[in-house]
Amino acid sequence: MTDFLIIGGGIAGISAAARLSELGSVIVLEAESALAHHASGRSAALYEPRYGAPAVVELSLASEDHFRATENILSPRGLMSVARADQRAEFDAEVRDFQLDIVSVDEARAIVPVLNPDVVAFAAIADHAWDIDTDLLLQGFAREAKARGAQIVTNARVTAIAKGGEGWIVTSAAGEFTGRLLINAAGAWVDEVAAMAAIRPLGFTPNRRSMARIPAPGGLDISGWPMIFGAGEAWYAKPDAGALIVSPAEEDPQSPHDAWADDMVLAEGLARYEEMVTEPVTRLISNWAGLRTFAPDRVLVIGPDARDPSFFWLAGQGGYGFQTCPAASRLAADLVGGRPTGLSDGLLSALDPARFG
Repeated sequence: MTDFLIIGGGIAGISAAARLSELGSVIVLEAESALAHHASGRSAALYEPRYGAPAVVELSLASEDHFRATENILSPRGLMSVARADQRAEFDAEVRDFQLDIVSVDEARAIVPVLNPDVVAFAAIADHAWDIDTDLLLQGFAREAKARGAQIVTNARVTAIAKGGEGWIVTSAAGEFTGRLLINAAGAWVDEVAAMAAIRPLGFTPNRRSMARIPAPGGLDISGWPMIFGAGEAWYAKPDAGALIVSPAEEDPQSPHDAWADDMVLAEGLARYEEMVTEPVTRLISNWAGLRTFAPDRVLVIGPDARDPSFFWLAGQGGYGFQTCPAASRLAADLVGGRPTGLSDGLLSALDPARFG
């Protein structure tokens, strides 16, 4: 009988495996042939700790020490918001929420020269945003877990879950596994996993977000550009390995599946981006999509189920999984181990599954 049986091999499940391996034996079951196949593998990979609801921001800020202590996880990126003249309200809200500094359009164009001065009316910047080396972070947690004896089993899609006398019995494509505590870190599938375990689902919604990789605009060196948001997060663009990733930033509710980009949504998002720049999009290098899964209040859910404490929720990461994972996984282990968390009572209540009744 394993102490901790984790369903899901994304960043939530693997970081939890590293922390829980300090407390006992761990098995991680991942449905796909590799870790981080779904949302974790399709992230924009930015650490912007002021992004999200207040509870998400607090959890992100609590993760910073881990990022700073781990060499090469973070690299400078910066953040820029741009807006049309009719988007002043959305722009002002982002300046406030993200703690941005307003600059002139000319100053913004000195950083991102393709901004269209005939359309961009407002701009603001900040340096408190960093690229995350997501693979380095994920593999670091995986190595830590394995060093303490954790097993990570791929191609192990779960097909049935039952409660036995001593714990959980999980049937998967890789065989049958048993565990004393079941940790549900299944991303878009968390409610489906709960239903299989006869646990009441909490109402998570997977939302598709599409991405397109395009050549560097105008053949420019864009490596030093910040991540750029259209006001109200109508689109965003981020340099990546010499190219530019552009997203429509859509949130279209979906059923759990291996997501792909919607061509029409992608075209509409690229058009919103093109409106703000002087260089047209002439071709796509590639495109993809991921599912960002949210609880009804858009805050992560971390803790034992209100009705069955042997079932532990680690879910609802939305677009914040990587930037919150150090604190989220540490919190999970502290709750399981009965240790002080060092987090505020307000944050613990905001994350508690019991908030849903």
